[in-house]
Amino acid sequence: MPVTTPAAPVPAPSYSSSGPVMPQDFDSLLHQDPEVGSILLAEADRQAGTLQLIAAENFTSPAVLAALGSPLANKYAEGYPGARHHGGCEQADAVERLAADRATALFGAEHANVQPHSGSSAVLAAYAALLRPGDTVLAMGLPYGGHLTHGAPGNFSGRWFEFAGYGVDPDTGLIDYAQVRALARARRPKAIVCGSISYPRHPDYERFRDIADEAGAYLIVDAAHPMGLIAGGAAPSPVPYADVVCATTHKVLRGPRGGMILCGSGLAERIDRAVFPFTQGGAQMHTVAAKAVAFGEAANPRFALYAHQVVAHARVLASALESEGFEITTGGTDTHIVVADPAPLGVEARSARERLMAAGVVLDTCALPYGDARGLRLGTAAVTTQGMDEDDMTRIASLLARAVRGEDDPGSLRAEVGELTEHNPPYPG
Repeated sequence: MPVTTPAAPVPAPSYSSSGPVMPQDFDSLLHQDPEVGSILLAEADRQAGTLQLIAAENFTSPAVLAALGSPLANKYAEGYPGARHHGGCEQADAVERLAADRATALFGAEHANVQPHSGSSAVLAAYAALLRPGDTVLAMGLPYGGHLTHGAPGNFSGRWFEFAGYGVDPDTGLIDYAQVRALARARRPKAIVCGSISYPRHPDYERFRDIADEAGAYLIVDAAHPMGLIAGGAAPSPVPYADVVCATTHKVLRGPRGGMILCGSGLAERIDRAVFPFTQGGAQMHTVAAKAVAFGEAANPRFALYAHQVVAHARVLASALESEGFEITTGGTDTHIVVADPAPLGVEARSARERLMAAGVVLDTCALPYGDARGLRLGTAAVTTQGMDEDDMTRIASLLARAVRGEDDPGSLRAEVGELTEHNPPYPG
């Protein structure tokens, strides 16, 4: 179900809001606790002065930061609106209802639970609602981009459930749907999980739905990475096809670090009970308020421009990196993620990451399909939020190639990174 970006490049949106990097009372924190204050200042400088290419990170708006530092941080609110275990929850109820209403409207879902503390918490709650220990689950294998919650031995998922992993076609790097169907027929899983941390293409949700129906399985979509693109209409939505959609509210969505769950009304009560009281206690109401802010921002037409530009930038970056000699997994991307193998440049991924860190470029490594090699995982959400354009993506690709090859010294590369970030600060003003 491919979604194409507009033929003409979308103008870079003015989506970076002017405002302080820190709350207005930050000076008092520096005075009261200079040790913590100096650490926070150093982190602000690190974020502003280096190139943020981690696919799972972004810059929130000052409004989201303000909600995170709001008086709701003081409020204990176990339970749900209208049925709390603590008094004084009138405003907590109001903001949670607002966040849930905005989420259902934004994604076209019947029900939203906005309490999960993280994407992993959301997945845990989904499993708790639909599965029992020992059930068989089919998910993308970890070597092909599956998440820890998709069956890693050290994770609750791998300890409590029997996972079978599907992979990708060795020639194209695309999901092997024939293998998914064959595994589903052979293993008869209770649930099929669709989602990845490093697969740069859109899954075919309708096809997954057909396979799940044939196997009599629930379909759980882990949309942690594409959720912001879905909100902006730059990626297909899994909501019409999935029984449950789990997601994070950060990454491309630009909200606070946290999770959410979408589902139909028929599963709403089971999902809510699985979040509270089964897997979590009190909701973090300041984070719920920040989620409400982020959902409101994502409903703005400017966010759709931003989401499409994130994809356009990723495609330019992938093409430019390929021209520099990197091997690009699946030959490109449909999302904000680019997976690049630096091996053709004569450097393995971990060494490449260290060279890039020395140059002021922050990114991750990830598993590459088939074999023990690792690649570089890059994302364009944060640099797009900063207002960088397609010419900047080409420049970044050149900078990455020179750093990995060791052609320029780290000092000169850091100066080049500094020039890019100085012209495109995350929080102007």
